[in-house]
Amino acid sequence: MGTPRAQSPVGVSWIAIIIPVLGIILLFRIVTQDYFAMRTNPRSNMMAAVAASLARHGSAAAVDLSWHAPNATNINNLAQVMAGSDIYGWVYNNSQVPADEYGVYNWCNMPHVRKTEYKVPASEYKLQYVEVIHRHHKRTVYASNSFPVESYPWNCDDEELFYYGQPKAGNKSTPTYWQGYQSPTNPFIPTGFLGTCQFPQITAAGLDDSWQHGHDLYGVYHDLLGFLPDDANEKVSFRVTQNVITSEVAGMVVRGMFNTQNDVPLLIEASGYDSLEPTYSCSVSSKLFNSIKSGSNWTAHLTAATSLYSTLDNISGVSPTDSGFHASFDHYYDNLSARQCHRKPLPCKLVNGVNSTTCVDQSIANEVYRLGNYEYSYIYRDDPRSLAASSTAYGVWIGELTTHIRNFINGTSNVVYRHNVAHDGSISRLLSVLQLDVMVWPGMGSEVVFELYKKATTTPTTTASVVAPTCNHDNCLRQVIRQSASASAVCPTYTATAVTSIPTFASNCGSAAKVSSACSCVVSPTPTSTAAPTPTPSSASGYYIRVLWKGQVLRSSNPSLGLMDMVPLETVLGYFDGLVGVGASLVVGKCNGSIAV
Repeated sequence: MGTPRAQSPVGVSWIAIIIPVLGIILLFRIVTQDYFAMRTNPRSNMMAAVAASLARHGSAAAVDLSWHAPNATNINNLAQVMAGSDIYGWVYNNSQVPADEYGVYNWCNMPHVRKTEYKVPASEYKLQYVEVIHRHHKRTVYASNSFPVESYPWNCDDEELFYYGQPKAGNKSTPTYWQGYQSPTNPFIPTGFLGTCQFPQITAAGLDDSWQHGHDLYGVYHDLLGFLPDDANEKVSFRVTQNVITSEVAGMVVRGMFNTQNDVPLLIEASGYDSLEPTYSCSVSSKLFNSIKSGSNWTAHLTAATSLYSTLDNISGVSPTDSGFHASFDHYYDNLSARQCHRKPLPCKLVNGVNSTTCVDQSIANEVYRLGNYEYSYIYRDDPRSLAASSTAYGVWIGELTTHIRNFINGTSNVVYRHNVAHDGSISRLLSVLQLDVMVWPGMGSEVVFELYKKATTTPTTTASVVAPTCNHDNCLRQVIRQSASASAVCPTYTATAVTSIPTFASNCGSAAKVSSACSCVVSPTPTSTAAPTPTPSSASGYYIRVLWKGQVLRSSNPSLGLMDMVPLETVLGYFDGLVGVGASLVVGKCNGSIAV
């Protein structure tokens, strides 16, 4: 009896036949439904199709989600920090710098987008959406960062801080403002600075800087690009944190932009849940940052600065056991820089209530500033754990940013400009996620701008070329052009030697000088070899992102982002979504530890 042949399972042959048929039918249904839907509402449905593509494929590309070290500079080199004497040519004593120096790090008023330096993209890129986030402008010192007893008061009688409410309909409120007051009867005297200021509050000079910041942004996005509306309408949105100093700044920014005294809402999230500052709970991020600031690599700079701490404690009266002043240089940095930005003298040691000659000089202040920037570079960029710590702590805001972009593209939002007034911790975490190549402590007004562009798809046209379009077409030049063969043979040598005779093909020129001039118009110089420009990666959706930091294109250490000048939107969304999830969907899990970071 022969060996029986293996039989195919019942129905397999029919399945093999029917699957391709069903696939063709399904494809036909999808194509025809999309076609008729787009005919019904071509604009919105095309936008929806693009948005759906971005939702599906924003993370599909191979995007590098790993941490990459920042550049090695004097800023993050502890030996150079301790051996240095200056502060890298940076500014700590004035909001203004000479026009030709704009762009240098200025702690008192960081560079931002303005017309003078703004680089307008190529004409095929059309601006679609802008989101700005920046730190508040310069302020008084925080009370917690003041010395136990300050040698002079700080008064703010040159400004008014308005705090009042009123119903939208009905009775109106009188504009009332806070005026600092110290009762002569109250025996309880606060520590730190005395005077009429709040500690902190945006100073009058900081308010002026805020107005100018808004005015400069409007000068670019309205006057130069014609992008912003004339008025602060429903197409623009402003957001602040629970800290009132951001609202103080926002009011001046809005006035600088739109010159309006109309009521403008400032979006604000609940305390303890705000994503802009941020204040929401994220235990994983907190543990990572605590670990970063507790290892031997971190304590090395505190140990190296023992002598500096001793000098500062002696002058300030701060106890060497005060953990706030000695866990980092944050408190001393804030105290000294706030004084210098407002042209106040550096402090001296008080002896029996009177200033002595033992004072903080500029070299001591510079060392504090170098160490402060070293700390921010270490916390937010140099330690490999910084990316996970920052992306969890700031992941919700990043998810909001990507949602804003997607909503604009799919047509569910008509907001074209969002403006966020935040803090140094906000900007630092964002720069950490973007993996800025040279990390610094973000100064007052530090700004990051996200610009969304759509690249036009145009068919190139052929135009007739004009010979020597910039030259005067007199009888001499016209004759030389007509005799192009002769000119091509003679002109290169003619223009290079001291020949004085006039060639027969240029008899109309009349002089050797005119022949030489005509030859220079029709003979091109030998081209020099140059490297071909690196092409911009293409975007399947046609959308691109440009990110600006200090008014110029931001450079990331991450190779997928690189110089963030027209990066395909799919790459940027893939990077952000990979870290925090679409719409920040991964943040809760990463913050509570149920999702690995």
